[in-house]
Amino acid sequence: MNQSSLNILGKAWLYCTVFLTGAAVMVIELLGTRLIAPFYGASLYVWTSLISVTLIALALGYYWGGIWADRARSGLSLIIAIAGFLTIIIPWLTGPILLATDPLGLRLGSFVSTLILFSPSLIMLGMIGPFAVKLSTATLANVGASTGSIYAVSTLGSVVGTLFLGFYLFPLIGSREIFIGLGVALFLLAILVAVIERRYLKSTMTTIPTALLIIVGIGLYPQIANSNQAESNESFQTRFERESLYGWVRVIDKPKENIRLLTVDASTIGAASISHGENLLTYQKIVTLLPALVPKMKHALLIGQGAGHMAMTLKEYGIATDTLEIDPAVAEAASKFFGFVPTGKTIIGDARYEIRKLKGPYDLIILDVFTGGSEPTHLLTVESLAQLHGLLSDRGILALNFVSFLDEGLNPALTSVARTLSQVFPHQRVFISDPDRDFNDFIFLATNHPINLEAETLPRAHHNWLKQRSLDIDSLQGTILTDNLSQLELLQTRKSEYYRRIIVDSLGTNHFIR
Repeated sequence: MNQSSLNILGKAWLYCTVFLTGAAVMVIELLGTRLIAPFYGASLYVWTSLISVTLIALALGYYWGGIWADRARSGLSLIIAIAGFLTIIIPWLTGPILLATDPLGLRLGSFVSTLILFSPSLIMLGMIGPFAVKLSTATLANVGASTGSIYAVSTLGSVVGTLFLGFYLFPLIGSREIFIGLGVALFLLAILVAVIERRYLKSTMTTIPTALLIIVGIGLYPQIANSNQAESNESFQTRFERESLYGWVRVIDKPKENIRLLTVDASTIGAASISHGENLLTYQKIVTLLPALVPKMKHALLIGQGAGHMAMTLKEYGIATDTLEIDPAVAEAASKFFGFVPTGKTIIGDARYEIRKLKGPYDLIILDVFTGGSEPTHLLTVESLAQLHGLLSDRGILALNFVSFLDEGLNPALTSVARTLSQVFPHQRVFISDPDRDFNDFIFLATNHPINLEAETLPRAHHNWLKQRSLDIDSLQGTILTDNLSQLELLQTRKSEYYRRIIVDSLGTNHFIR
């Protein structure tokens, strides 16, 4: 492109192109986790895979884009069209790719799946920057300014794309629809760039390939839009489905087994019978014993509301419970399908932020956020537990549910939880939900005073239930979890893979593919 042509356009079209494609890069990177999270979860490993793949793809794109720009006078429209085509087919490929990588396990499987799904389109988008630099540079004297301005505008587009997606677009539109919409938007941009190339570069070499790609992509739209839908299955029915900022929330009925499940991605956070609505999670039955351990209990806090069963159980003992749940979709499902009715304040937000605003005191705090999925490690550190300790009354109890393997009491994650609790609370007791299984729910009770299982206020049947499940965990074998260093997610990798396999096998792999 000659200098006069660039003066006519004022380089505006180039800046607009790199701005929009810069935004597209971040949209693909951020939405990538939402496509694979129902299958692999949203753990640190998944995010690490997405970020690594994005950087690898952009590096390759910069390199190959520079080579193409040196050898051709046109082709930017074709690059954008290819990027649009590779983006629009991502939802179509998600199912087969996730199923193929499943045997590789959590870490390698998530990395390989993200590499295959997202790197092709990201490579093409990375090629646009060097090509735009070449077109905007008239002489070697201004190459620095041209390069800097192009990449500055591209980065600004990435910032705007991130904010627009996270604050506005994603809460309103599903991830699959956004991917398809992004592909169509890139097609439209390719058409505009092709018109500019044809008019000012007098080049038609890439016009036909660009047009063919767009026609094929649009032709595939009906198949892509309807692909990867969960297969019908007589063994279960999806009653509620909502893609939130934090996961894929669903209520699933299994009529033959009389079970209703509340799931987030591949993690079950609530279970009840369809016929009577009674709670089916064994570990939550310990809530019925806690009021006897602390007589005259009046006020409780439940962090991780789930289906709300524990709050409703405490209501039977005259205890008002404030609930804190990060996901509004979970709160909606609990209300509509599990009969949850608040007995105290209902708080929607992240626990570490919200508990700073609570006054207390609470006679009971239940921390029930450690499910089979990714670990919210920031909620189980010395600093976080100290915040909760400050909200307890003098005779209050912190009850913490933790999912892991027992490993004869030597599981490093389990011992680390015990040691971390011991840094804040002088007394603790540990109970196992099902004594006959190695993989289990473990309930920690932490207090400022000794827990007397022989208390007269505790019925004999409840005493026996606790005694049969009581464990001795050697906390000295664990490590202290802090905000600065928490190895919990690493220690729980085996748990995450095992739990995911249980849930996926129960409902079928296709049910966890968007």
